[in-house]
Amino acid sequence: MLPLLLVTACNPAPDKQNDQPGVVTNILDQTLPNMEAAPANGITPVEATPAVKAPPPAAAPDGLIPTAMQGRWAGAAERCGDKTAALELTVMPDQLLFHESVGTVKQVTQDADGRAAVEAAFTGEGQSWTRTLALTLSKDGKALTVVNDGTAVTRKRC
Repeated sequence: MLPLLLVTACNPAPDKQNDQPGVVTNILDQTLPNMEAAPANGITPVEATPAVKAPPPAAAPDGLIPTAMQGRWAGAAERCGDKTAALELTVMPDQLLFHESVGTVKQVTQDADGRAAVEAAFTGEGQSWTRTLALTLSKDGKALTVVNDGTAVTRKRC
């Protein structure tokens, strides 16, 4: 118990650090040299430094939902793992498992910005239909927005 108290006492709460303007919480970031300053050897490059681009989203094989979008999802206010949750969704490479229906992927078209249009054949509650859903993953990968017939629903990753 004593080590826990010592660790807690030595680490101020995150809110306390943010309340003090000018306080450096990551000393390493502040001590690194300015990389845009003149080089140490005195030679200035003629060419501009290329801009660093973020890597493109992980591509999935043709006809499959992108790997980054796969997983278990729940509504923002729902508890993960609640099988009775209305917004529960499991995204597999070739299936969308909703609360009361299953969609078997027929075709996936991925945009350059990472959005995916998923055409799937659905079955549920004694009916079957085909629909194209638009899936968009948040930049941090923690939220998935599914647009179905113009209605968008955002779910959190479980």
